[in-house]
Amino acid sequence: MKNTVLAIGGMSCGHCLNAVNKALGSTLGVRVEAVQIGRASLRYDEKLTDLSRITAAVEAAGYTVDGVLA
Repeated sequence: MKNTVLAIGGMSCGHCLNAVNKALGSTLGVRVEAVQIGRASLRYDEKLTDLSRITAAVEAAGYTVDGVLA
């Protein structure tokens, strides 16, 4: 499992937190550690998914991945 923190754009409220958490949590191989306004901490299995799929899930929920913070 690989740890990462993503910078996420477009988040401003509790609904945003829930939407991003749901999008990430439904991505195969992803374990969400924490979602805060503007960022998400997660672990993912590199055998099951990659950052492009994780980014696509966030974007499908209506937000942007603005970079990897860690």
